[in-house]
Amino acid sequence: MAQNGMMMQYFEWYLPPGMLWNKMKDEAQVLAQSGITALWIPPAYKGSAGVNDVGYGVYDIYDLGEFGQKGTVATKYGTKDELLAAIRALHGAGIAVYADVVLDHMMGADGVELVNASEVNPGNRNEEEGGPQQIAAWTHFYFPGRNKVYSDFEWHWYHFTGIDWDQKAKETAVFKFEGKEWDEEVDAENGNFDYLMGADLDLDHFDVITELTRWGKWFIETTDIDGFRFDAVKHMKFSFYQNWLDSMRRDAKEELFSVGEYWNADIGALKNYIDTTKGALSLFDVPLHYRFVDAANSGGAFDMRTIFDGTLTQDNPTRSVTFVDNHDTQPGQALESWVPDWFKPLAYALILLRQDGYPCVFYGDYYGIGQSNIAPKKQALDCLLAARRDHAYGKQNDYFDHPDIIGWTREGDEEHPDGLAAVVTNGGGGTKHMYAGRAHAGETWYDCTGNRTEEVTVGEDGNGDFPVNGGSVSVWVKKE
Repeated sequence: MAQNGMMMQYFEWYLPPGMLWNKMKDEAQVLAQSGITALWIPPAYKGSAGVNDVGYGVYDIYDLGEFGQKGTVATKYGTKDELLAAIRALHGAGIAVYADVVLDHMMGADGVELVNASEVNPGNRNEEEGGPQQIAAWTHFYFPGRNKVYSDFEWHWYHFTGIDWDQKAKETAVFKFEGKEWDEEVDAENGNFDYLMGADLDLDHFDVITELTRWGKWFIETTDIDGFRFDAVKHMKFSFYQNWLDSMRRDAKEELFSVGEYWNADIGALKNYIDTTKGALSLFDVPLHYRFVDAANSGGAFDMRTIFDGTLTQDNPTRSVTFVDNHDTQPGQALESWVPDWFKPLAYALILLRQDGYPCVFYGDYYGIGQSNIAPKKQALDCLLAARRDHAYGKQNDYFDHPDIIGWTREGDEEHPDGLAAVVTNGGGGTKHMYAGRAHAGETWYDCTGNRTEEVTVGEDGNGDFPVNGGSVSVWVKKE
């Protein structure tokens, strides 16, 4: 059995420009030693806001920090050479790289085109408000700074379905281009949530599909990445990534692990996406994130036995990527729903030390977020990462039998025989009587979090009494 997989989202929203690729390269060995096996890196291509673009205002997907465009050669994260050097360093340390990819929309066009469009009701995109009118749309992308290197494809209005700005009337609204329809196979929020922002790609257009497929193969070959994190999949024709990934995987040497961001707290929506795409990609367990938020903010009233109810991890663990927070939920961002500091170690224990789901640690939790005065939790997280790396293996015994205090043990396996016992509470402290395994009889265990200082001896029957402080977590492992 190989080492447990552990992903890190290696960025947060407010990073200063120009440092990330170099930091990634410098930290590669340290991250590997801490137990990280894969990094999700931010969008690596030129955004419309240049050096200040986090990566979601997509301008030129072929410019990885190589061409003078949008006022800069480098992207927010560095140059193409720095990116490639960082990926080589990560691979050298045995860490896989998943690239964030946004193929939903484009922004910052090079020219305006006149096109007939109808305004739609923003609350129900299926309702047109008035007939077609001529608007001036920023839809002509020809990338003068790149000047046809890698691809001579030019984007025109007919490669998109709609836009949110009329340059002629200087008006903001959701406009659908004449002769175009929103995709049916999208999330049903706002009637139809195909349109998100910018110039919305027409994923039914043959030339668009052909160019995005060509780009994907070029991108994998150029960067040597190992997989993808897909942005905004609920706004994109569900079958698009299923087909696109099929094309990529036919040519690639590995499985190309891929995870989509389908932001919906309803497990039914996530299940529908996985069924529709025949499990072509995993999804982030958004419902579980909101369970953590509720448990942390309930003043102890949340029933911890139900923490995994209605989550993807409970329903389909092999397709679930678990996380506590990310760049969208951090303070000041669009989906702000920050899990409070006191609950963070509890939530991370629940995703890192159990057998279900593929956990993702957030850069902003690990290194802190200067912009929001959020202190790093590196020390607490390193303890949990080490416990996952060395101890979280083998049979899992659950003790989800009390509304305030829950626990579980892992008995270990042949390769990692040590095992662990974890106890978590959002209420007052207490003790959990749990079976650690007969193989551990007579062993002395200690709390590697340092939250409890006493030691526990596992009984001859393989059971132990494992304490925890109020509103806390304790992770008990064998004392060397």
